[in-house]
Amino acid sequence: MIEEAALAEEGALFARELVDGVLKNKGKIDNTIQTYAPAWPVAQLATVDRNVLRLAICEILFDNRVPVKAAINEAVELAKTFGSDSSSKFVNGVLGTVSGQLNMERR
Repeated sequence: MIEEAALAEEGALFARELVDGVLKNKGKIDNTIQTYAPAWPVAQLATVDRNVLRLAICEILFDNRVPVKAAINEAVELAKTFGSDSSSKFVNGVLGTVSGQLNMERR
């Protein structure tokens, strides 16, 4: 798949590492989603929404190479492009709450 997208080697490496990070931390990431979106069981989320949230939460909580605001912005843009009409608002709300909580914990 990465070969088809013609990503530069640096981009391909970043994508692989991000996916590996999601897989490694999937349980913690899904618990975070459930904590900040309790009305929506993770298994019942739209596939796009669930996976966009997983990628962004991995970047925010475990990766730290991308600024939090950039991770949220990219996630919202992915949700707008590939999700439903309400996906971007949902993703933005969950990630805003996650980052707000992270800021409080770091104080």
